[in-house]
Parts: sequence; structure tokens; C-alpha cells
Amino acid sequence: MTKSAAKKPTPPDLYLFLQMANIFAINRCSSSVYQRFIVQFNSTQRFNSLSSHVSKSRFIKLNNLRRNCSLSSDAAAPFIVADDEKYGNKQVISITPRLYDYILANAREPPILRQLREETANMRGSQMQLLAMLVQILGAARCIELGVYTGYSSLAIALALPESDCLVACERDAKSLEVAKRYYELAGVSHKVSVKHGLAADVLKSMISNGETCSYDFAFVDAEKRMNQEYFELLLQLVRVGGVIVIDNVLWHGKVADPLVNDVKTVSIRNFNRNLMADDRVSISLVPIGDGMTICRKR
Repeated sequence: MTKSAAKKPTPPDLYLFLQMANIFAINRCSSSVYQRFIVQFNSTQRFNSLSSHVSKSRFIKLNNLRRNCSLSSDAAAPFIVADDEKYGNKQVISITPRLYDYILANAREPPILRQLREETANMRGSQMQLLAMLVQILGAARCIELGVYTGYSSLAIALALPESDCLVACERDAKSLEVAKRYYELAGVSHKVSVKHGLAADVLKSMISNGETCSYDFAFVDAEKRMNQEYFELLLQLVRVGGVIVIDNVLWHGKVADPLVNDVKTVSIRNFNRNLMADDRVSISLVPIGDGMTICRKR
């Protein structure tokens, strides 16, 4: 490669712009993010310094978002009001760290779950309380979880289950599973959890072969995103009519709504969401909590 053909390093301003663009899109016109964005790119000179056509297009797109969103009169408030009439000028909540702390402070989180969440820093405590509530409302006795990680969601479900009921918990990572099993023991729910170490699809196929079809009430999917469609098809065989399947990360940090993002996982989730929309075997509700959850009720 000649010196002239060598790849040029990303200019600091362009790198910062791209970072701000991603954060800005994900937070849907969050006032605090918008203010940080404007501080960095508030002049024509900075715009002209962007050499890439794509970068300039993104800058224009963000400016259009700014014009279509008026910030709340309270700059610290976690919402914006959309000017576009199709939104009916409704307030759109953007979860800020301060508001998320408030949600956690007002959630009924058992001490053992709080302990696990604090040990595993990126656990999403408030969202997983929704799973426990769904299990209780449904009166679920037999549950499945695909993708245990360190066990916060499965522990929340197990705590909500009566003593004689069970949760099949599938996880392929042995190290994470050891943390989960330790917390099952600490919480006194190990007898409710049937741990399956292996690939989720293989575990589900084995359960179907063992004659367990239509015998489960609830399933939660937080495993390999590119496998969502296969997991869903297998779970439809295992979950009874009226049962519920919840799929996590369906908004994928906002990437699914960005036509400029087309990596394999994003496209897979986008296609899965589109397929669910047309699937009359289930009733669905996409809940914009956390990274997005779709709640499916089998018809």
C-alpha cells in the first residue's frame, strides 16, 4: 500500500460527532444529550469540516430531529414534546440515569436480587421485575428461560413461582451459570430451577422430543439474537395456548430503527420484528422498556 493510499485516521471532531449521533438517536432527542451535541457542533465551520458525505447527511438528519422536537421548559426534565402532529404533541419519556435511579428506588426488589444486580453491574433490575409480575398474573407453573447470564431474570422468576413449580434455565456459558447457581442457592430456590448447560435450540428440541409440547406457561428469550426466529418456533410448540413468550432486546439500542445500521444482528432482529407483526399465531405488544421487549400471547 502506498503512503497516499494509507487509511487516514478519523478526525477527532468527526469521531466525536459519530459518537454523539449514535447516543442522540438512541435517546430520542433527550435534552441532556442534545445539549452536549450542540456544544460540539454549533457552527457552520464545524459542519464544513466534515469531509464525509455520510457524516454531513447524518448532521443534517440530526438538525432535522432538533427542529421537529421542542425541549421541555425544564432542561433537566426527562422528556421532549414532538412538534409533528402524528405524535399528537405527546410527551415522550426518555429514561435518564436520574429517572432510572428513581425507578429502582421505587421497585419492590428483594435484597437477594439487589445483591446480584450490584455484583453484575449491567443487570437491568426494573425491567426484570416486569417478568416476575407477568409470571404471577399468568399464574404460571412451568417456565423456560433462554439466556441466563448471571441469573437475575431467572432468579426473579423463580422467586415468583410457588414452591412446587419449576423453571428450565438454559445457558451456554459455564462461568456465568456458576454465578447464577450460587444465587439460586443463596435465595433458596435451587429446587425450582432446572439448569441446562448447552445451546438453547438443542435443549428445546430435546424437550419437544421428550413429549413436553404445550406444557409450559411462560418463556423468556434473551439468548443469541440471530437465533430468535428459531427459538420462537420451538417455544411455540412448548408453550400452551394462552401462554406467554417474551423476547428481549427487540429495539437493540435503537439500531433497528436506523436504516444506516445493517450489521448481521441488527438485520436479524429487524426481520424477526417484522415477522412477528405478520404472525397471526400470537397477539403481540412491543413494550419500550429497557432495550425493548415484545410480549407474545399464543392464540
